Amino acid sequence: MKEIIACIRRHQVPATKNALEEAGFPALTIQSIEGRGKQYGIGGWEAEVDPELNKVLRPQQVTESRINWIPKRMLTLIVQDQEVEAAVKTITAINKTGHCGDGKIFVCPLHEVVRVRTGEVGKEAVL
Repeated sequence: MKEIIACIRRHQVPATKNALEEAGFPALTIQSIEGRGKQYGIGGWEAEVDPELNKVLRPQQVTESRINWIPKRMLTLIVQDQEVEAAVKTITAINKTGHCGDGKIFVCPLHEVVRVRTGEVGKEAVL
């Protein structure tokens, strides 16, 4: 099994969630996060791509050193090894604009899963 962690723009969550459901991945966790990429979260065109950023980004002097924390959403889903490629392609297809800030997807090995209610482990715990 694998854990897929995707950090995406906030306004892309509904479309991503719908696409994942249609692709057979209905179970996921969504968290509000803030972060920045190697551009240090400096504003500009991002506010056009994600209109909600206009509330966060403020014009500042160019000489001023700054790091803006950009609000994002983190989606986490657990999939079987053979489903990783389909899940990643689904997330990528919805979120790829070709601009900085499209997001990141991390695929991590998952050593064990336990369903607390029943004590089921492994594959049975996520089916």
